[in-house]
Amino acid sequence: MVAGLLGDSVKGATVEKGLRGGAPDAPVPFLAMGNLYFDTIQAFENSFGPNADKIMADIPNFTNIESVIQISKVMI
Repeated sequence: MVAGLLGDSVKGATVEKGLRGGAPDAPVPFLAMGNLYFDTIQAFENSFGPNADKIMADIPNFTNIESVIQISKVMI
């Protein structure tokens, strides 16, 4: 659904499942993460912004954990 809404502005995506914290028996700080990659913040804002309500409303269909959104710059 998200890929269909955001279209070609998404340059890539990953989904990650947390396995453990930093120590062998440590709990994971995040159970799952989804990453979307855009060329610019403006590309993100232009595509995600108009669809944010629909995307965020779909998240409870997959989890009851509160979502956190972070914008980062990929350095490597």
